Amino acid sequence: MSSTDVVIVGAGVVGAACAYYAARAGLTVTVVERGAVAGGTTGAGEGNLLVSDKEPGPELDLALLSSALWAELAAQDGIGASFEYEAKGGLVVAETEEGVAGLEELAARQRAAGVDAAPVPAADLPGYEPNLAPDLAGGMFYPQDAQVQPMLAAAHLLRASKAEVRTGVTVTGMLRDGDRVTGVRTDRGDLGAGAVVNAAGTWGGEVAALAGAHVPILPRRGFILVTEPLPPLIRHKVYAAEYVANVASDDEGLESSAVVEGTPSGTILIGASRERVGFDRTLSLPALRRLARQAIRLFPVLGDVAAIRAYCGFRPYCPDHLPVIGPDPRADGLIHACGHEGAGIGLAAATGHLIAQSLTGARPDLDLAPFRPDRFPENHE
Repeated sequence: MSSTDVVIVGAGVVGAACAYYAARAGLTVTVVERGAVAGGTTGAGEGNLLVSDKEPGPELDLALLSSALWAELAAQDGIGASFEYEAKGGLVVAETEEGVAGLEELAARQRAAGVDAAPVPAADLPGYEPNLAPDLAGGMFYPQDAQVQPMLAAAHLLRASKAEVRTGVTVTGMLRDGDRVTGVRTDRGDLGAGAVVNAAGTWGGEVAALAGAHVPILPRRGFILVTEPLPPLIRHKVYAAEYVANVASDDEGLESSAVVEGTPSGTILIGASRERVGFDRTLSLPALRRLARQAIRLFPVLGDVAAIRAYCGFRPYCPDHLPVIGPDPRADGLIHACGHEGAGIGLAAATGHLIAQSLTGARPDLDLAPFRPDRFPENHE
């Protein structure tokens, strides 16, 4: 049986960040993934690195730490260019004066937590985005918001980690020495380890259950529309004020709010929808039509643009909208890094950094108590 310091279950961007920071701390790392690198939620994401959509509290603290770490990664030996890091900022817009007041109230609380947020009066919106609808009431600009290409980010972090990556390998159980987790059983043989990191995203609850731990992660489906390649039309990440409320909602039904941004390839990504329908991948025309209408409301120029494809992914959703990060007191040797919902790409760098600190016994840069894996009732449905 082969052995390593750390086995990481999952080769999405969170698992890749855990591998990168664990290896940088001097640990030997093996990553096991039942599919392909970035083949799950990461491959269906937009690549958002956002602080603008988060209420003050533990998740915003995590996002601010991650924002700084992503910027550091982007500055290292040109690695940022390899995964299309863009520090382009985010513009949140409102249709009504009431909406603008809501943005200002949220921004005031975010500033107290360390977020940069600048009011944008209606008359100044064209200076940020010339193609915006002319009748919007105003907005808020967040210079710390950024963007990466998530599949490239996962691949390049794994490559930089020099971890052994085993794809097409399914974890079927945990190895134990008494109460301690000492590795994983897989359909390709056993793999011993000093610790196991659960970075399995939407399937993080299933991996936790293999160790007898309850972590209630559910899939929340979302669609993204992709346009034909275009000349530069949109300078920033732009979204409607309603997006923040949708992110925080517990509703099972379809919710959507416009999130529109360009990419280096010229395509425009249009999101974001949310609904809890299990792992149903059925294409939803009502969801796509709603996304298109909302995008055109913000950018009328998109009314004459062709959408060339659409895709969906499943965000790993926890009932309290916080990720699960840190050692599991119910299963010594098991450490969780999952349940980030739609913020996993943005929060990945901080998550990997904090996991590496946990693995090496260092004092974490953030208090992990709000993210404890045993915070949920055992009978939670």
